[in-house]
Amino acid sequence: MNLMTKKYGVMLIGCGHIGEEHIADIYFRDNIRIEAVVDQNEARARLFAAKYRARQAAVDYRTLLDDPAIDIVIIATYADTHLDILRDCLQAGKHVLCEKPLTPDLASGLAFYRLVKQASSKVLIAHILRHNRSYQKIAELIQSGAIGRLRLMRMVQNHHAKDWPRYQRLMADCPPVVDCGVHYIDVMQWVTGAQVREVSGMGCRIDPDAVRDNYGMIQLQLDNGCIGYYEAGWSRSLAAQNLKEFIGETGRISLTLRDNRADNREEGDLLTVYHQGSGEYQTLNLPSKYKDMYAQLCRLIEMIEQDEPGNPTIDEAFSAFYVAIEAEQAILTGQPRQVSYRRFLQAELDPLAATATGLKGKPSL
Repeated sequence: MNLMTKKYGVMLIGCGHIGEEHIADIYFRDNIRIEAVVDQNEARARLFAAKYRARQAAVDYRTLLDDPAIDIVIIATYADTHLDILRDCLQAGKHVLCEKPLTPDLASGLAFYRLVKQASSKVLIAHILRHNRSYQKIAELIQSGAIGRLRLMRMVQNHHAKDWPRYQRLMADCPPVVDCGVHYIDVMQWVTGAQVREVSGMGCRIDPDAVRDNYGMIQLQLDNGCIGYYEAGWSRSLAAQNLKEFIGETGRISLTLRDNRADNREEGDLLTVYHQGSGEYQTLNLPSKYKDMYAQLCRLIEMIEQDEPGNPTIDEAFSAFYVAIEAEQAILTGQPRQVSYRRFLQAELDPLAATATGLKGKPSL
Protein backbone atom coordinates (compact mmCIF):
# COMPACT_ATOMS: atom_id res chain seq x y z
CA MET A 1 0.00 0.00 0.00
CA ASN A 2 3.03 2.30 -0.24
CA LEU A 3 3.19 3.44 -3.85
CA MET A 4 -0.25 4.87 -4.58
CA THR A 5 0.53 7.63 -7.02
CA LYS A 6 -2.95 8.63 -8.18
CA LYS A 7 -6.59 8.82 -7.19
CA TYR A 8 -8.60 5.99 -8.70
CA GLY A 9 -12.10 6.34 -10.06
CA VAL A 10 -14.27 3.39 -9.00
CA MET A 11 -17.59 2.10 -10.33
CA LEU A 12 -19.58 -0.31 -8.15
CA ILE A 13 -21.91 -2.70 -9.97
CA GLY A 14 -24.41 -4.23 -7.55
CA CYS A 15 -25.83 -2.20 -4.66
CA GLY A 16 -26.81 -5.14 -2.49
CA HIS A 17 -25.41 -6.61 0.73
CA ILE A 18 -21.84 -7.27 -0.42
CA GLY A 19 -21.77 -4.17 -2.62
CA GLU A 20 -22.41 -2.04 0.43
CA GLU A 21 -19.65 -3.85 2.33
CA HIS A 22 -17.26 -2.77 -0.43
CA ILE A 23 -18.31 0.84 -0.85
CA ALA A 24 -18.76 1.61 2.86
CA ASP A 25 -15.07 0.87 3.43
CA ILE A 26 -13.64 2.77 0.48
CA TYR A 27 -15.73 5.83 -0.37
CA PHE A 28 -13.95 8.14 2.09
CA ARG A 29 -10.37 7.09 1.25
CA ASP A 30 -7.95 9.73 -0.02
CA ASN A 31 -6.93 7.72 -3.09
CA ILE A 32 -10.46 6.74 -4.16
CA ARG A 33 -13.24 8.55 -6.03
CA ILE A 34 -16.63 6.89 -6.32
CA GLU A 35 -17.49 7.72 -9.89
CA ALA A 36 -20.59 5.57 -10.33
CA VAL A 37 -22.91 3.09 -8.67
CA VAL A 38 -25.07 0.72 -10.70
CA ASP A 39 -28.04 -1.44 -9.82
CA GLN A 40 -31.05 -2.75 -11.71
CA ASN A 41 -33.13 -1.19 -8.94
CA GLU A 42 -32.88 2.49 -9.85
CA ALA A 43 -34.05 3.71 -6.44
CA ARG A 44 -31.36 1.68 -4.72
CA ALA A 45 -28.68 3.00 -7.07
CA ARG A 46 -29.77 6.57 -6.37
CA LEU A 47 -29.74 5.92 -2.63
CA PHE A 48 -26.17 4.58 -2.82
CA ALA A 49 -25.13 7.57 -4.92
CA ALA A 50 -26.44 9.97 -2.30
CA LYS A 51 -25.10 7.98 0.64
CA TYR A 52 -21.61 7.35 -0.72
CA ARG A 53 -21.08 10.52 -2.79
CA ALA A 54 -21.06 8.85 -6.18
CA ARG A 55 -20.95 11.17 -9.18
CA GLN A 56 -23.41 9.05 -11.18
CA ALA A 57 -26.11 6.44 -10.62
CA ALA A 58 -27.30 4.09 -13.35
CA VAL A 59 -29.24 0.89 -14.03
CA ASP A 60 -27.00 -0.27 -16.91
CA TYR A 61 -23.23 -0.35 -16.37
CA ARG A 62 -22.60 -0.55 -20.11
CA THR A 63 -23.60 3.07 -20.56
CA LEU A 64 -20.67 4.12 -18.36
CA LEU A 65 -17.83 1.90 -19.56
CA ASP A 66 -16.50 4.53 -21.95
CA ASP A 67 -16.08 7.05 -19.11
CA PRO A 68 -12.33 7.71 -18.80
CA ALA A 69 -12.79 8.77 -15.16
CA ILE A 70 -13.55 5.14 -14.23
CA ASP A 71 -10.37 3.13 -13.66
CA ILE A 72 -11.65 0.22 -11.53
CA VAL A 73 -14.92 -1.69 -11.57
CA ILE A 74 -16.11 -3.65 -8.54
CA ILE A 75 -18.41 -6.50 -9.60
CA ALA A 76 -20.65 -7.25 -6.62
CA THR A 77 -23.52 -8.92 -8.44
CA TYR A 78 -24.85 -12.49 -8.46
CA ALA A 79 -22.47 -15.13 -9.77
CA ASP A 80 -24.45 -15.83 -12.94
CA THR A 81 -23.73 -12.28 -14.17
CA HIS A 82 -19.98 -12.21 -13.48
CA LEU A 83 -18.70 -13.56 -16.78
CA ASP A 84 -20.60 -11.15 -19.04
CA ILE A 85 -19.77 -8.13 -16.88
CA LEU A 86 -16.10 -9.10 -16.71
CA ARG A 87 -15.93 -9.46 -20.49
CA ASP A 88 -17.47 -6.03 -21.03
CA CYS A 89 -15.18 -4.38 -18.47
CA LEU A 90 -12.02 -5.89 -19.92
CA GLN A 91 -13.02 -4.90 -23.44
CA ALA A 92 -13.36 -1.33 -22.13
CA GLY A 93 -9.87 -1.50 -20.58
CA LYS A 94 -11.02 -1.35 -16.96
CA HIS A 95 -9.34 -3.05 -14.02
CA VAL A 96 -11.67 -5.33 -12.06
CA LEU A 97 -12.27 -6.50 -8.49
CA CYS A 98 -14.80 -9.34 -8.80
CA GLU A 99 -16.70 -11.05 -6.03
CA LYS A 100 -16.50 -14.80 -5.61
CA PRO A 101 -17.45 -17.39 -6.75
CA LEU A 102 -16.18 -16.79 -10.25
CA THR A 103 -19.36 -18.14 -11.86
CA PRO A 104 -22.02 -20.78 -11.03
CA ASP A 105 -20.50 -23.64 -13.06
CA LEU A 106 -17.22 -25.02 -14.30
CA ALA A 107 -17.65 -24.22 -18.00
CA SER A 108 -18.34 -20.53 -17.41
CA GLY A 109 -15.65 -20.46 -14.71
CA LEU A 110 -13.15 -21.73 -17.26
CA ALA A 111 -14.20 -18.98 -19.68
CA PHE A 112 -13.73 -16.44 -16.86
CA TYR A 113 -10.25 -17.81 -16.15
CA ARG A 114 -9.28 -17.61 -19.82
CA LEU A 115 -10.40 -13.97 -20.04
CA VAL A 116 -8.32 -13.01 -17.01
CA LYS A 117 -5.22 -14.84 -18.23
CA GLN A 118 -5.39 -13.08 -21.58
CA ALA A 119 -6.31 -9.62 -20.29
CA SER A 120 -4.00 -6.61 -20.23
CA SER A 121 -6.05 -5.13 -17.37
CA LYS A 122 -5.62 -6.37 -13.80
CA VAL A 123 -8.26 -8.59 -12.20
CA LEU A 124 -8.46 -9.56 -8.54
CA ILE A 125 -10.92 -12.11 -7.15
CA ALA A 126 -12.43 -11.08 -3.83
CA HIS A 127 -11.12 -13.77 -1.49
CA ILE A 128 -11.36 -11.39 1.42
CA LEU A 129 -9.77 -13.73 4.00
CA ARG A 130 -6.44 -13.27 2.20
CA HIS A 131 -6.53 -9.68 3.49
CA ASN A 132 -7.63 -10.53 7.04
CA ARG A 133 -4.88 -10.07 9.66
CA SER A 134 -6.03 -13.05 11.74
CA TYR A 135 -5.85 -15.48 8.81
CA GLN A 136 -2.52 -13.99 7.76
CA LYS A 137 -1.19 -14.67 11.27
CA ILE A 138 -2.54 -18.23 11.19
CA ALA A 139 -0.75 -18.84 7.88
CA GLU A 140 2.46 -17.38 9.34
CA LEU A 141 2.27 -19.59 12.45
CA ILE A 142 1.58 -22.77 10.48
CA GLN A 143 4.28 -22.09 7.90
CA SER A 144 6.83 -21.32 10.64
CA GLY A 145 6.20 -24.72 12.26
CA ALA A 146 4.51 -23.40 15.41
CA ILE A 147 2.28 -26.50 15.66
CA GLY A 148 4.48 -28.95 13.79
CA ARG A 149 3.32 -30.69 10.65
CA LEU A 150 -0.29 -29.74 9.94
CA ARG A 151 -2.58 -32.78 9.93
CA LEU A 152 -6.19 -31.58 10.19
CA MET A 153 -8.25 -28.45 9.48
CA ARG A 154 -11.78 -28.11 10.87
CA MET A 155 -14.04 -25.38 9.47
CA VAL A 156 -17.73 -24.63 10.05
CA GLN A 157 -19.60 -21.62 8.63
CA ASN A 158 -23.37 -21.92 9.17
CA HIS A 159 -25.80 -19.03 8.70
CA HIS A 160 -29.12 -18.57 10.48
CA ALA A 161 -30.84 -17.33 7.33
CA LYS A 162 -33.21 -14.65 8.57
CA ASP A 163 -33.34 -12.87 5.21
CA TRP A 164 -34.60 -15.95 3.41
CA PRO A 165 -35.28 -14.36 -0.03
CA ARG A 166 -31.64 -13.21 -0.20
CA TYR A 167 -30.33 -16.70 0.50
CA GLN A 168 -32.79 -18.26 -1.93
CA ARG A 169 -31.45 -16.00 -4.70
CA LEU A 170 -27.85 -16.86 -3.82
CA MET A 171 -28.70 -20.58 -3.95
CA ALA A 172 -30.25 -20.18 -7.38
CA ASP A 173 -26.66 -19.87 -8.59
CA CYS A 174 -24.82 -22.32 -6.34
CA PRO A 175 -25.04 -24.06 -2.94
CA PRO A 176 -23.32 -22.82 0.24
CA VAL A 177 -20.43 -25.29 -0.14
CA VAL A 178 -19.53 -23.48 -3.38
CA ASP A 179 -20.48 -19.88 -2.60
CA CYS A 180 -18.75 -19.77 0.80
CA GLY A 181 -16.65 -22.89 0.30
CA VAL A 182 -14.29 -21.25 -2.19
CA HIS A 183 -13.02 -19.05 0.67
CA TYR A 184 -12.11 -21.91 2.97
CA ILE A 185 -10.79 -24.26 0.30
CA ASP A 186 -8.51 -21.38 -0.67
CA VAL A 187 -7.47 -20.94 2.98
CA MET A 188 -6.63 -24.65 3.27
CA GLN A 189 -4.45 -24.57 0.16
CA TRP A 190 -2.91 -21.23 1.10
CA VAL A 191 -1.79 -22.08 4.64
CA THR A 192 -0.46 -25.52 3.64
CA GLY A 193 1.05 -24.64 0.26
CA ALA A 194 -0.54 -27.89 -0.95
CA GLN A 195 -3.29 -28.83 -3.40
CA VAL A 196 -6.52 -30.72 -2.75
CA ARG A 197 -6.34 -34.14 -4.45
CA GLU A 198 -9.59 -35.80 -3.30
CA VAL A 199 -12.96 -34.51 -2.15
CA SER A 200 -16.11 -36.21 -0.88
CA GLY A 201 -19.21 -34.98 0.85
CA MET A 202 -22.87 -35.19 1.71
CA GLY A 203 -25.70 -32.71 1.86
CA CYS A 204 -29.40 -32.25 2.43
CA ARG A 205 -32.27 -29.82 1.95
CA ILE A 206 -33.18 -28.68 5.46
CA ASP A 207 -35.87 -26.18 4.47
CA PRO A 208 -38.48 -27.82 2.21
CA ASP A 209 -38.81 -24.67 0.10
CA ALA A 210 -35.08 -24.25 -0.44
CA VAL A 211 -34.28 -24.10 -4.14
CA ARG A 212 -31.59 -26.81 -3.70
CA ASP A 213 -29.68 -28.58 -0.91
CA ASN A 214 -28.95 -25.80 1.55
CA TYR A 215 -26.59 -27.75 3.81
CA GLY A 216 -23.40 -29.57 2.91
CA MET A 217 -20.31 -31.06 4.50
CA ILE A 218 -17.24 -31.77 2.42
CA GLN A 219 -14.09 -33.69 3.30
CA LEU A 220 -10.82 -32.92 1.55
CA GLN A 221 -7.42 -34.60 1.34
CA LEU A 222 -4.43 -32.54 0.24
CA ASP A 223 -1.38 -33.81 -1.56
CA ASN A 224 0.81 -33.29 1.53
CA GLY A 225 -1.28 -35.79 3.52
CA CYS A 226 -3.23 -33.17 5.49
CA ILE A 227 -7.02 -33.54 5.62
CA GLY A 228 -9.79 -31.06 6.31
CA TYR A 229 -13.52 -30.66 6.41
CA TYR A 230 -15.85 -27.76 5.73
CA GLU A 231 -19.47 -27.51 6.83
CA ALA A 232 -21.78 -24.87 5.37
CA GLY A 233 -25.51 -24.33 5.65
CA TRP A 234 -27.96 -21.49 5.07
CA SER A 235 -31.21 -22.31 6.83
CA ARG A 236 -33.94 -20.73 8.91
CA SER A 237 -33.47 -23.63 11.33
CA LEU A 238 -29.67 -23.73 11.66
CA ALA A 239 -27.89 -21.78 14.37
CA ALA A 240 -25.12 -19.47 13.18
CA GLN A 241 -21.75 -21.13 13.85
CA ASN A 242 -18.15 -20.25 13.10
CA LEU A 243 -15.41 -22.79 13.88
CA LYS A 244 -11.89 -22.51 12.54
CA GLU A 245 -9.27 -24.89 13.96
CA PHE A 246 -5.91 -26.10 12.66
CA ILE A 247 -4.36 -29.18 14.31
CA GLY A 248 -0.73 -30.16 13.90
CA GLU A 249 1.52 -32.89 15.29
CA THR A 250 2.71 -30.66 18.15
CA GLY A 251 -0.29 -28.42 18.82
CA ARG A 252 -3.28 -26.57 17.46
CA ILE A 253 -4.49 -23.09 16.55
CA SER A 254 -8.08 -21.95 17.00
CA LEU A 255 -9.67 -18.70 15.89
CA THR A 256 -12.45 -16.91 17.74
CA LEU A 257 -13.71 -13.86 15.91
CA ARG A 258 -14.17 -10.67 17.89
CA ASP A 259 -17.97 -10.81 17.54
CA ASN A 260 -18.00 -14.38 18.92
CA ARG A 261 -15.90 -13.63 22.01
CA ALA A 262 -17.61 -13.84 25.37
CA ASP A 263 -15.45 -11.00 26.68
CA ASN A 264 -12.58 -8.68 25.71
CA ARG A 265 -14.12 -7.96 22.31
CA GLU A 266 -12.31 -4.64 22.24
CA GLU A 267 -9.07 -6.64 21.89
CA GLY A 268 -10.12 -7.93 18.46
CA ASP A 269 -9.99 -11.56 17.29
CA LEU A 270 -8.58 -14.21 19.61
CA LEU A 271 -6.02 -16.74 18.40
CA THR A 272 -5.35 -19.57 20.85
CA VAL A 273 -2.23 -21.67 20.23
CA TYR A 274 -1.90 -24.89 22.22
CA HIS A 275 1.61 -26.37 22.54
CA GLN A 276 1.37 -30.11 23.14
CA GLY A 277 4.89 -30.57 24.52
CA SER A 278 4.59 -28.06 27.36
CA GLY A 279 0.82 -28.15 27.73
CA GLU A 280 0.84 -24.36 27.54
CA TYR A 281 -1.69 -22.12 25.85
CA GLN A 282 -0.57 -18.98 24.05
CA THR A 283 -3.20 -16.32 23.35
CA LEU A 284 -2.88 -13.62 20.72
CA ASN A 285 -5.28 -10.68 20.41
CA LEU A 286 -5.45 -9.29 16.89
CA PRO A 287 -7.30 -6.12 15.91
CA SER A 288 -8.55 -7.43 12.58
CA LYS A 289 -11.35 -6.26 10.33
CA TYR A 290 -13.23 -9.36 9.17
CA LYS A 291 -13.85 -7.96 5.70
CA ASP A 292 -11.09 -5.45 5.01
CA MET A 293 -12.40 -4.25 1.68
CA TYR A 294 -9.99 -1.33 1.47
CA ALA A 295 -6.94 -3.57 2.00
CA GLN A 296 -8.26 -5.80 -0.77
CA LEU A 297 -8.74 -2.87 -3.15
CA CYS A 298 -5.25 -1.62 -2.29
CA ARG A 299 -3.91 -4.98 -3.45
CA LEU A 300 -5.53 -4.41 -6.82
CA ILE A 301 -3.94 -0.96 -6.95
CA GLU A 302 -0.54 -2.54 -6.19
CA MET A 303 -1.18 -4.93 -9.08
CA ILE A 304 -1.85 -1.94 -11.33
CA GLU A 305 1.00 0.29 -10.18
CA GLN A 306 3.71 -2.27 -9.53
CA ASP A 307 2.65 -5.15 -11.81
CA GLU A 308 2.27 -7.31 -8.68
CA PRO A 309 0.47 -10.69 -8.75
CA GLY A 310 -2.96 -10.97 -7.21
CA ASN A 311 -3.60 -12.27 -3.73
CA PRO A 312 -4.86 -14.79 -4.53
CA THR A 313 -3.58 -15.17 -8.07
CA ILE A 314 -6.19 -16.13 -10.66
CA ASP A 315 -4.69 -19.64 -10.62
CA GLU A 316 -5.15 -19.94 -6.87
CA ALA A 317 -8.69 -18.54 -7.05
CA PHE A 318 -9.64 -20.85 -9.91
CA SER A 319 -8.12 -23.83 -8.12
CA ALA A 320 -10.37 -23.25 -5.07
CA PHE A 321 -13.37 -22.73 -7.37
CA TYR A 322 -12.62 -25.94 -9.27
CA VAL A 323 -12.38 -27.97 -6.04
CA ALA A 324 -15.66 -26.44 -4.76
CA ILE A 325 -17.47 -27.42 -7.97
CA GLU A 326 -16.04 -30.93 -7.70
CA ALA A 327 -17.19 -31.06 -4.07
CA GLU A 328 -20.73 -30.24 -5.18
CA GLN A 329 -20.53 -33.09 -7.69
CA ALA A 330 -19.29 -35.45 -4.97
CA ILE A 331 -22.35 -34.59 -2.89
CA LEU A 332 -24.75 -35.00 -5.81
CA THR A 333 -23.30 -38.36 -6.91
CA GLY A 334 -22.46 -39.73 -3.47
CA GLN A 335 -19.01 -40.64 -4.77
CA PRO A 336 -15.55 -39.24 -3.88
CA ARG A 337 -13.88 -37.22 -6.61
CA GLN A 338 -10.20 -37.40 -7.48
CA VAL A 339 -9.18 -33.87 -8.40
CA SER A 340 -6.13 -32.42 -10.09
CA TYR A 341 -6.32 -28.74 -10.91
CA ARG A 342 -3.27 -28.81 -13.15
CA ARG A 343 -4.36 -31.92 -15.06
CA PHE A 344 -7.77 -30.33 -15.60
CA LEU A 345 -6.20 -27.17 -17.03
CA GLN A 346 -3.84 -29.14 -19.23
CA ALA A 347 -6.80 -31.03 -20.67
CA GLU A 348 -8.95 -27.93 -21.15
CA LEU A 349 -6.54 -25.12 -21.99
CA ASP A 350 -3.31 -26.65 -23.24
CA PRO A 351 -0.96 -25.02 -24.17
CA LEU A 352 -2.19 -22.08 -22.06
CA ALA A 353 -2.19 -24.30 -18.97
CA ALA A 354 1.43 -25.25 -19.46
CA THR A 355 2.48 -21.68 -18.63
CA ALA A 356 -0.02 -21.09 -15.80
CA THR A 357 1.72 -19.65 -12.75
CA GLY A 358 0.88 -18.61 -9.22
CA LEU A 359 0.28 -21.95 -7.49
CA LYS A 360 2.37 -23.12 -4.57
CA GLY A 361 3.14 -26.72 -3.77
CA LYS A 362 3.57 -29.68 -6.10
CA PRO A 363 0.97 -30.33 -8.79
CA SER A 364 -1.16 -33.45 -8.27
CA LEU A 365 -0.32 -35.06 -11.58
